[in-house]
Amino acid sequence: MAELLALRNIEKIYGRVVPIPALRGVSLTVAEGEYTALIGRSGSGKSTLLNIIGTLDRPTSGEIAFDGRDLFAQDDDTLALFRNRSLGFIFQYHYLLPEFTAQENVLLPYRIFHGRAEGAVVRRARELIDRVGVGRRMNNRSTTLSGGEQQRIAIARALINNPRLILADEPTGNLDHETGEAVKTLLREINREMKTTFLVVTHDRHIAAGCDRVVEIDDGRIVSDMRTADFSEDENWRRLAPCHCRERRDGPSA
Repeated sequence: MAELLALRNIEKIYGRVVPIPALRGVSLTVAEGEYTALIGRSGSGKSTLLNIIGTLDRPTSGEIAFDGRDLFAQDDDTLALFRNRSLGFIFQYHYLLPEFTAQENVLLPYRIFHGRAEGAVVRRARELIDRVGVGRRMNNRSTTLSGGEQQRIAIARALINNPRLILADEPTGNLDHETGEAVKTLLREINREMKTTFLVVTHDRHIAAGCDRVVEIDDGRIVSDMRTADFSEDENWRRLAPCHCRERRDGPSA
């Protein structure tokens, strides 16, 4: 597989009077179509790394190349266009706009840069909503959807612009076990069917064990990089020990 993303010696330091290092020389490459989990204890640097890859924050030093292009050599306007066209974001909380319908929420990333949405893009939005299993609810306001339905709409929204990379930060963390399992399966199916690259921050061993690759971060450094195909299912489960990746607990949402 071709290389899509390359991080070289990424460092992130917060504060000036008392510098606090969040990332310490992280180097990582991700191939196109790969489904990768980022795991680690709280405060290890996972979300900071995801935010930098998503160009929502800039590193203190280091370089990120996307498809061979140095991202942080670009100005903020160019990065905003890159985020909209090349990346999709899925968060623990769905962040749907309450006054909009499901379909209108899915179309938002397209409308940000293109204005009015009609024709082919509207058909694509409807197809995506059907694909994530909420077709009968596409004209409902987001506030009338269950937690699981809202997260499915957030997934469809992340896909509307045909992104090459999806960044997901605890995408099942706010869901109960059954709904989380359904969302986990859906993300993996999308990866395989659409060949979309995924980077998923998770504490859920069920998600991590089903990825192509598991990268563990501790104290701002990558401490292990495991390809799940290299080991048996039992060995993967043992390596993803509870101190790094816990089993799912029932959450608040259905």
